[in-house]
Amino acid sequence: CAAQDMAKSGWISVTSEELLLAENGQYLLCCQTESKIMPAATLNEFVADRVAKIEQEEARKVRRSERVSLKDEALHTLLPRAFTRRTQAYIWIDSVNSRIYVDAASAKAAEDMLAMLRKTIGSLPVVPLMAEEPVELTLTEWLRSGDLPAGFLLGDEAELAAILEEGGKIRCKKQDLISDEVRAHIEAGKVVTRLSLDWQERIFCRVADDLSIKGIRYADMLTEQNDDIDREDQRARMLADFMLFTSEFSAFFSGLVDALGGEAKR
Repeated sequence: CAAQDMAKSGWISVTSEELLLAENGQYLLCCQTESKIMPAATLNEFVADRVAKIEQEEARKVRRSERVSLKDEALHTLLPRAFTRRTQAYIWIDSVNSRIYVDAASAKAAEDMLAMLRKTIGSLPVVPLMAEEPVELTLTEWLRSGDLPAGFLLGDEAELAAILEEGGKIRCKKQDLISDEVRAHIEAGKVVTRLSLDWQERIFCRVADDLSIKGIRYADMLTEQNDDIDREDQRARMLADFMLFTSEFSAFFSGLVDALGGEAKR
């Protein structure tokens, strides 16, 4: 960030040698964002002090429009002194299956990263992946019946929401999901908006009704598979981990999409 920048984003090296990690039609990019830390309380306190000084020296009330101007001036003054925070996130391009996976906490953050990729390469015709059937209805049926497609097992977390906004929301954690209590919420008209799943005892995660995947964990037999590679050889370890991850996650995600009724036709 320059002195007056609130945030800046750009690509950084995935390994010490490469900006782009590429192998067998799989590509990995790393986006770094540097943002200024500007607590609202600090900014408001600075403005309040300026307002108090003006009102005391000039014996008048400071108007609302003047306060807005003072806030802009305060931000201009404080920004060069603010601390910065750096965050990193990855984009995985699976050219074999024509998919892009974005490591982001929200749909907006994912779209921001895709917009930067689009700006970088000039064109990026992508659309969000959607299932043929409504995801929330399929997840609800899995939870209601306890009957999941081959390879999938229920975890111990779920989120259910009423179809009507005023109907409320229920979150279950570390709970037996095949229970009369949970089933009663479904019978009352709630649908599953997030559900934890176990895929072949290899990948554990939470699947949301927008097909975002959160809380991803891998079985020990996967995380330990590349331990024989020296961690000091950063590129070799990174490449081995990346190829293991892409093969496992691609298989999981393709299986999940098929279990949800397939990808929607466009």
